[in-house]
Amino acid sequence: MVEIPRTGKTPSRILVGDVLGRLPELLPEGRRTVVITDPNLMQHYGEPISRFEHIVIPTGEEHKTLDTIAEIYRRLIELGADRKTFIVGFGGGIVTDITGFAASTYMRGVDFGFVATSLLAQVDASVGGKNGVNVGGYKNMAGVFNQPDFVLCDTDTLQTLPPREFRAGLAEMIKAAIIADPALFRIFESHSPEDLLADKALLTKAITSAIRVKAHIVEADEREAGERRKLNLGHTLAHAIEKLTREFNHGEAVAIGLVQIAEISTKMGLLAPTQKDRIVRALQKAGLPTRTDLPKAQLLQALTHDKKVEQDKLWLILPVAIGDVILKETPLNEVSWD
Repeated sequence: MVEIPRTGKTPSRILVGDVLGRLPELLPEGRRTVVITDPNLMQHYGEPISRFEHIVIPTGEEHKTLDTIAEIYRRLIELGADRKTFIVGFGGGIVTDITGFAASTYMRGVDFGFVATSLLAQVDASVGGKNGVNVGGYKNMAGVFNQPDFVLCDTDTLQTLPPREFRAGLAEMIKAAIIADPALFRIFESHSPEDLLADKALLTKAITSAIRVKAHIVEADEREAGERRKLNLGHTLAHAIEKLTREFNHGEAVAIGLVQIAEISTKMGLLAPTQKDRIVRALQKAGLPTRTDLPKAQLLQALTHDKKVEQDKLWLILPVAIGDVILKETPLNEVSWD
């Protein structure tokens, strides 16, 4: 178990492994539970979900909006949910993002937890308390910081993921390894996605290691005043890519963003070319894209609307070695890559 402290509350608990059966014991005793999920999860996990009152929301990034949040509010009101109601987000990163935002704002906030069923959700979206929705196509422009009571990361749920979605989660794990865990990075240099899925112990170890990187940073800087910005490694350019095209899912956009930021860091003389090449090869071994044909001018224009831009300057998270990154405030007109 990994724990992340919360001010005035018990720590947020993240459990990894064969843990889905522990959901009932983690729910607050004597309180009503409402599950938020999507149709795909109902198809695979209808039996455990149907033990509770539940709300089914549409799938897809295009539904991660304030309109979906409003519909959840309406359904909760219809169900008579009150401030003692406990909400569980049962699904991937879109479900957990939406659930966390809805729970944090319904009746000024109710308690919630997650059953994270995608690798992306387990290692990133559901951990650390950032919950948000998109506005006008821009990623997570409306959101809150609020950690769940618990996150269940059952590795068996990953066996039903489409291979492309599993690889998308690996991008976030490679990101965590570049930030602070060279040993985790070496796992991706020597093991394919198929290797990880076939070895439950290795997969559990890798997921737990990636979560620990994020948990350590969140504990030091819960509301992104400084240190937590490191978790945005590769994401600034990834969000620009996602704004401009639907060719890539989030993890694939992050993989391309990681290569671009490694190239920027190498161009600045901060990252050795050999280290950049290791990053590219690890992403390729994971079956992830490392390039986009989108014009650089369009990507730079999309960057100007990123929520991390302040007075035409952008906080870049730059790798300086495998396992080490720095923050550097950079004028937008100085951002360039190969």
